[in-house]
Amino acid sequence: MGVAVSGGGDSVALLRLLLELRPALGISLSVVHFNHKLRGKASEKDERFVADLAEKFGLTLHVGQADVGKKARQEKRNLEDAARRVRYEFFRRLTESGLVDRVATAHTADDQAETVLAHILRGTGLAGLAGIHPVTEDGIVRPLLEVRRTELRKYLRTKKQAWREDATNKDTSRQRARMRKKLLPLLENEFNPRTVEHLGALGGLALEEGSLVEALSQDYYKALLKFENGTARISAHHIEWPFSWPAGETANRALGKRLARSAFAGVARKQGQLAIEHVNQIMQLASSGENGKVLQLPGGVDVRRDDDWLIFLARERITAKSKLPLEFEYAVPTRGAKDVNVAVKEIGCVIRFRSIDWPDAQRETIEKDCAVLDRDKLQGALKLRSLQPGDRMRPVGHRGEHKLNRLLNEKRVSKWDREGWPVLESGKNIVWARGFVSADFAATSETRNATLVSEEKA
Repeated sequence: MGVAVSGGGDSVALLRLLLELRPALGISLSVVHFNHKLRGKASEKDERFVADLAEKFGLTLHVGQADVGKKARQEKRNLEDAARRVRYEFFRRLTESGLVDRVATAHTADDQAETVLAHILRGTGLAGLAGIHPVTEDGIVRPLLEVRRTELRKYLRTKKQAWREDATNKDTSRQRARMRKKLLPLLENEFNPRTVEHLGALGGLALEEGSLVEALSQDYYKALLKFENGTARISAHHIEWPFSWPAGETANRALGKRLARSAFAGVARKQGQLAIEHVNQIMQLASSGENGKVLQLPGGVDVRRDDDWLIFLARERITAKSKLPLEFEYAVPTRGAKDVNVAVKEIGCVIRFRSIDWPDAQRETIEKDCAVLDRDKLQGALKLRSLQPGDRMRPVGHRGEHKLNRLLNEKRVSKWDREGWPVLESGKNIVWARGFVSADFAATSETRNATLVSEEKA
């Protein structure tokens, strides 16, 4: 087990306690230290102090370093958030490489109370109330969450063990330091001396209740959420009213919010947390949002209203797609050629044209998704191009001519998905579009020569 030791009192106490318990627990220990390079020479002295401590007890030392200040500026994050992210990334690399099986950190009951209180003040739900988790899926354990910071200092003094104080912990320009120095003492001294204990208990209860609700919600996630190609899709109706039985408005709204959070988590590629206002915006988009509206969420995720669906997808995915040159035009040289393949790189597909005789005996062998045109009715050169505003045709099964955009609306094809929609012209007539065949050019019982049109991914 790796023990995360910063040099401060809490982490040094954790190391000394685990050294005492090592025979009873049957564990081997190593020391893990991360130098954030935020305090100049003081950071270097912290690293040397921890190295000396590891050498004193004959333990292996794992050290990571990063210029967190520079990284925070580049990523436009606050220092505490940036420091936490790079530190835990270092811990993850250690566990994944097998150098340690897990990493123990020295978060205390005071840290838990500060975290829960900070989340309450910021605005949070059940997940935020859970605060700091005692065990995480990525190998982090926190055995001191029920121990007060003052008790650890007393323990170190009995051991005559030195530690280093981080001056930034006293910087009350930071919210966490203000809570530690001002707010929590005020609550303990003037309202309830068991404030820290009660906030910790609230965090534990929220974690238990949240785990139960999450487990009970899994079947709904699987049934109602559809993940494909880096996106998440859910019916707006199911966000509003997911239960199939009369559970009441409050229960449905609670599950709808969890579905929204799950969709977000399944798509987010960057670190980011949904606040209550973000979830409420998603719920509003589901209940009354107009078609085509897009919400920008943390973590580089957008959610858009697409007819009766909410689509969650990474923002860079939208940006990359919008930069593609989706307008195209290709000549289709069918004269003298029995088979012609046109690769349309703009939309990643190949449109195939095959000329055949059209006796009755062969009609049943045509693939289901293959369109059949009467080749003798085609007038002039064939041109394959992208959908343009105002395009019209009379598809098979319709009495009159309609705009293609109207036909695509009826098929519930979103305005994003219809970008680069392939259309085939003969002369000035649209004879085929993806999903449609012109009634004026479709093969009939009188057809003798046919052109088959099919599409497949490149």
